Amino acid sequence: MTRILIRFLQSVLVLIGIISIAILITAPLREGRATNLSLLKIYADPFIAYIYIASITFFTALYQAFKLLTYISQSKVFTPEAIQTLKNIKYCGIVLCCFIFFAGLYIKIFHSKEDDPAGFLALCFLSAFASIIVATAAGIFQNKFKRGVDMIAKI
Repeated sequence: MTRILIRFLQSVLVLIGIISIAILITAPLREGRATNLSLLKIYADPFIAYIYIASITFFTALYQAFKLLTYISQSKVFTPEAIQTLKNIKYCGIVLCCFIFFAGLYIKIFHSKEDDPAGFLALCFLSAFASIIVATAAGIFQNKFKRGVDMIAKI
């Protein structure tokens, strides 16, 4: 039963990755600032390039979560590798929150006067909050797993 659940969660992670890549590829083509730009200029836009660089952190966190589920399926939860994976997820969450914060700050400062950035800023706030929650949860699990490893080492 747990193997089926773990495979399901891994499939969900892969699906999230595929949907995210599809959004990253197609969204700049429909985005308001890029409607009058050529295909090369769309992807050369500094803000869009910034989003692509920030997405590396997101995909790294997805990969680390997939790896953690693999450790769980192999019953290697209380190992240094699993602890390191949780540490990586925590750092990815923190870095992603910083990337999102600076993207929101950029839009707040440099947005066009006829545009209303409230919707984008709300999405930035919610996304940053979600990434901090993931980082906090990963940090809590990291401490719990580390205590478990220490208890096993004492036995």
